[in-house]
Amino acid sequence: MAFLLVSAFFLAAQTHGAPKEYSQQGEGVVLETLKLEIGLASNETENYSSQVKPPGTNRRIPQSIIIGVRKGGTRALLEMLDIHPEIVVAATEVHFFDWDENYVKGYDWYRNLMPFSYEHQITVEKTPGYFTSSLAPERIHGMNSSIKLLLILRDPTERVISDYTQVYYNRLESHKPVQVIEDIVIRNGALNTKYKAIQRSLYDVHMANWLKFFSLEQIHIVDGDTLIKDPLPELQKVERFLNLPPRIMSTNFYFNQTKGFYCIRSDGRERCLHESKGRPHPVVNSTVLEQLHAYFKDHNQNFYRMVNRSFNWH
Repeated sequence: MAFLLVSAFFLAAQTHGAPKEYSQQGEGVVLETLKLEIGLASNETENYSSQVKPPGTNRRIPQSIIIGVRKGGTRALLEMLDIHPEIVVAATEVHFFDWDENYVKGYDWYRNLMPFSYEHQITVEKTPGYFTSSLAPERIHGMNSSIKLLLILRDPTERVISDYTQVYYNRLESHKPVQVIEDIVIRNGALNTKYKAIQRSLYDVHMANWLKFFSLEQIHIVDGDTLIKDPLPELQKVERFLNLPPRIMSTNFYFNQTKGFYCIRSDGRERCLHESKGRPHPVVNSTVLEQLHAYFKDHNQNFYRMVNRSFNWH
């Protein structure tokens, strides 16, 4: 089961969602990204429609969705799950439940963006924007109230820095002006809590919306920090959550010293995440880090109570 890595897709995935407050030109970045992603989605639809249907297969609405979080490790999780012979994955972020312009196209449009699969296989799509969308939980529930959801999270402060880093490099590559992270995170001497990267890390706020429509038993939380350091245990938990036989093994991973993270070995080939993944984070002023840690502390504790689980976050 081969998963096609398309460099252009990764660029689109990396550029989506650049916060407006990053600079006055932020909206331009988002607009360019939307155009690129819409083009990719259109091409993907054409590619899927031209595929020869293997006997006994059909396109199916996903039985599981990776709902987020942005910069939490969704791409790594999807590609690692793709190792499993009973999982097939959508090749692109669909943005069906969080973008009105896609949602109005209906379930048939959504289904046609899914790969062909056999009855015994589970179709998985991932769109990180779902977790922070106020619309996605109710819409997904309306499609399938018993669906199994995968949520991958990491330390919220690290997620903010990674979010900033993504936008920073995208703007550099586009020859657009950039700002140091301290000038974005701090405004008028105080933490800029309206910064979208910070808002995305308020896991308790977003989780409350999902728990209005889904039981906690339907949402499996993957520890993104652990997945990076030791993938297999986290993936084995996902296999159990999805009621799949254990097929992902330690031999499916090898540590790439050059890249500094685990790469995948399956189907007789080796592959690593795109070079845009694992970019070095900026050194952030310690005072700013302390302010972020302090701001997230109560939100983290509240989240732990909601999910009956704690994480090794600051």
